[in-house]
This record gives sequence, C-alpha cells and structure tokens, in this order.
Amino acid sequence: MNILELNVDELIPYENNPRKNDEAVEKVALSISAFGFKVPIVIDKDKVIVTGHTRLKAAKKLGITTVPCIMADDLTEEQIKAFRLADNKVSEFAEWDEEKLMKELDELEMDMTLYGFVFPEDDDENGEDDTYSQETNVPQYDVQGENPDISELVDETKTNELLEEIENSDLSYDEKTFLRKAAQRHLVFNYRKVAEFYANASEDMQALMEKSALVIIDYNDAILNGFTNLSNKIDKLRKADLDAK
Repeated sequence: MNILELNVDELIPYENNPRKNDEAVEKVALSISAFGFKVPIVIDKDKVIVTGHTRLKAAKKLGITTVPCIMADDLTEEQIKAFRLADNKVSEFAEWDEEKLMKELDELEMDMTLYGFVFPEDDDENGEDDTYSQETNVPQYDVQGENPDISELVDETKTNELLEEIENSDLSYDEKTFLRKAAQRHLVFNYRKVAEFYANASEDMQALMEKSALVIIDYNDAILNGFTNLSNKIDKLRKADLDAK
C-alpha cells in the first residue's frame, strides 16, 4: 500500500459528505500537533476524499501543507461510496471498557481532556451515579499526600519552542504579541500534581488556583466562572486542614 504525500490544496472534499465534523476539528488538530499526522487520508483516483475530511480541516488549521494519503484506486465507485459511509458508521458501535479506560487515563500525565476525554464525578452524598460530562474541563484526582515542586506542575516544552521561533521571526511586534498569547495554549498541565500541590498550598495560593480554574472547589463559584466542580474529596481535605490550624 503506497502512501502519497500530497499538497492539501490538491485534495477535494466530497461534496455530499454526510458527516458533520466541524466540532471535532479542534480536537483532531490538537492530536496532530501533539503526535504528528499518523493516519493517512483515503482518496479516490480523482483525489476526492473518501475518509479523512476532519483530518484535512485540522491540517489546514495547523498550516500543514502536505499530508499522507492512500489512493483507493482498487475500489469501484459504489464501493467507495459504501466505504465512506461504513468507515464513519462502524466506529459508532464501539464502546469503552470504562474500568480499563480510567486505568489508562490514570497512568497518563498528559492532559487528555484536550482530546475530549473527561473524568467522572465521585459519588456525592445524594448517591448520584458517576457520569461523563462534556462540560468538565479539569480532571479530578484523589489526593495521595505528595508535595510536588511547583516546577513539576506544567510542561512548557512546546510553548517555549514556539516562543523561541516567534522571537526569531521577522514578524511585526503586534503579530509576535498575538502569537505569544497563542503559544500558551500548548502548556500541558499535570493536573494530578496540581491537585497535590493545591492540598499543600497556602490559603492565598489556593484561592488564586481556584480562580484560575486549576482546581474547582466551590460549586456556586464554578457556575459563575463557567466551570464545573472538581472534587468533593479535596474540599473535605481542605476543611480538615483548616480545622487543624
């Protein structure tokens, strides 16, 4: 199977593509930015996309000019139409083994919420079931009693690389200022260590971390700030710490 490197402008989106994919573009772009373009786009002999419309939009969003492609020139026109539908449909039948999924997520230090993963709420006093919420932006962790250094809370590697490239460019001051702000989007927060750091931080630091949505403790404040509750357990730990003082 030959993989072709083609210019994105050569590829032709299928005009009757029934799949609505605009909301997924940002997540796919983040994935490509983090891991590279690992899944080729499938095209027909006329370079019309069979599968990969979202990946093409993400590539253009990232300014990528060439992408890997596989030409399905061994399929008939009817098979291509069927494959285009089947490739999107069959993924809908796959389900997550939540126990295994949470084990995998729990072992990662990367912020997987960037790619659409969210973490279930702990059971509350009302006995509500754990559910996944599309509105959860900050994952929840049980505090284990660690005391990480503040330097361990965020990975600045990609951001610093971008900042250096921006500074070395011939862009205008306003353009550089804008791009410096955009570079902060590539900071990767280690929320497990953030939660541990929060549990050991001063009251002033805790308050500012809450306002920054690094952790979310008070549900009402969370609603006002457009976020969701992080962890009842951390709240209880904080109250126990204050009572001990």
